[in-house]
Amino acid sequence: MPFSAQLLQYVFTGATVGATYGLAGLGFTVIFNATEIINFAQGEFVMLGGMLAVFALRWGGIPLPVAVLGSVLLVAGIGVAMDRLTIRPLRGRSVIALIIVTIGVSILLRGGAMLVFGKDTFALPPFSAGGPITLGGATLLPQSLWVAGVTLLALVSMKLYFEHTLLGKAMRACACDRKAAALMGISVDAMVTLSFALSALVGALGGVILAPITLTSYDVGILLGLKGFAACALGGLGNPFGAVAGGVILGVLESLTAGLLSSGYKDAVAFVILLLLLFLRPAGLFGARRAERA
Repeated sequence: MPFSAQLLQYVFTGATVGATYGLAGLGFTVIFNATEIINFAQGEFVMLGGMLAVFALRWGGIPLPVAVLGSVLLVAGIGVAMDRLTIRPLRGRSVIALIIVTIGVSILLRGGAMLVFGKDTFALPPFSAGGPITLGGATLLPQSLWVAGVTLLALVSMKLYFEHTLLGKAMRACACDRKAAALMGISVDAMVTLSFALSALVGALGGVILAPITLTSYDVGILLGLKGFAACALGGLGNPFGAVAGGVILGVLESLTAGLLSSGYKDAVAFVILLLLLFLRPAGLFGARRAERA
């Protein structure tokens, strides 16, 4: 394969996985904008999306579209339960305390998934049939098109939701000034709960669209969550477009590192970039110079 085709192949592969990092980062952004909390259980939402879809398909014999939709909605419900049972009772505590709570929820969800699903690796069938698509000498799986389409749809839907719906505007108002929003009759608690539901839903979407390509297991959420956070920081914390763009950039850089240097360095890329950003541009590539919530 010519070197140019190899580079294009690395870009296709990296952008596919990076789109999932972007969806995880989008989930971080939704909750951060509403609460200023970094939700380190976001990676487990991604994991649960894929695992629940797999077992709905295997155990229940449910058709793939219904299994995917059901798993995404169920994970959104788990997000609501997380807010109601762990975050809301501690509302008013420091942000650091709430972040530590999210780490505890992450450990709980991961342990529960191990007990229920086991330690094996599983895969979903592709969403559509057909062989690889050849483009510029590189190959592109049909599932990669699903990943790109779903990610773009999620980003556009989020933008339209926040800018053109009453609930979206209410969530933005809470992000800007909670006290003023409450004085205007907006239920801040309801908006925070909704942010957890949306965050979990977006994360689960990432899990189900990626499972046919990279497989899934109970422990994939750890790395996906950390890389989603790195993508969010790379694009600009609180910036939805930046989170998705940061995820794609991160995925491509990982793929190029694995292909041109060594796969052993692939997972280190996210954290090296994160450290560099903290020193050079804390607000991220697409964030303001002064870090603020969007």
